[in-house]
Amino acid sequence: MGQLEDMSAFVRIVEAGSISRAAEQMGVAKSAVSRRLVDLEGRLGVQLLNRTTRRSNLTDAGSSYYQRALHILADVNELNAETADSKAALVGSLKVAAPLSFGLLHLTPAITDFATKHPGVVFDLDFSDRQIDLVDEGFDLAVRIAELDDSSHMARRLAPISLALCASPDYLRARGEPREPNDLKSHDMLHYTLGPGRAWKFIDPKGREVSVRLPTRMNASSGDFLRSAALAGLGITVLPAFVAWRDIEAGLLVPVMSDYVLPARSAYAVYPQTRHLSLRVRAFIDFLVERFSGIPEWEACLQA
Repeated sequence: MGQLEDMSAFVRIVEAGSISRAAEQMGVAKSAVSRRLVDLEGRLGVQLLNRTTRRSNLTDAGSSYYQRALHILADVNELNAETADSKAALVGSLKVAAPLSFGLLHLTPAITDFATKHPGVVFDLDFSDRQIDLVDEGFDLAVRIAELDDSSHMARRLAPISLALCASPDYLRARGEPREPNDLKSHDMLHYTLGPGRAWKFIDPKGREVSVRLPTRMNASSGDFLRSAALAGLGITVLPAFVAWRDIEAGLLVPVMSDYVLPARSAYAVYPQTRHLSLRVRAFIDFLVERFSGIPEWEACLQA
């Protein structure tokens, strides 16, 4: 028996909830489905399912194998369709990780447009600022905002991401406007805890890096929370332009220390270099690159 057929039977068992129900759906004898499962577990040397008389539950190894099997079977189906028809529709799952704020503000409309254009693609989305292990967690790709230094991954640049040091007009009227990094030591600072470190880094007017450690009034892992705190006049914070730009345009937040530049970052589509890119993954990355080409609207307020 072929391994792909055994893998397909295993996936059907998991989704059906039992061997007998999977056999009914496949139109074959229960013993044939059970044999495929036994052969697969024997080949792998691990137990994939805990069987009871009524249901089958995944083991830890089975859960991991199931997720990868879904991708493999989808890739095989896609390859067959692509070979048979060069204009074949995109089909299969697409597991994507993205930063929370950027994902909700700017990726959501892109994803909905892509999903509308390709209804055969099933998205599995993780919007979180945590660091995702693409390989261990079975992600096809991640959108990351960073200065990339991980050579184990491939990446395509999507868009520039500028950072702004900003505060509300009320806060600046009450506390004064800082002119250089050391002035910040007398201000209430709002710090993003998932950033690269505790030190605040700037590029001075002569192109030199300046690093200062500042006491903070608030530490938070959410840029949206820090934006709200800054709008409420609680202090000065660093926000990516894609979060702050509408508030800056409306005058609700004011960039300060414009002569000191915060190190710029970029948004990237990142994927494991060891993984074959399916047609749907490549198509989605190409779509994002085209979607975010040029100067994004959120950058215009800082350039002005």
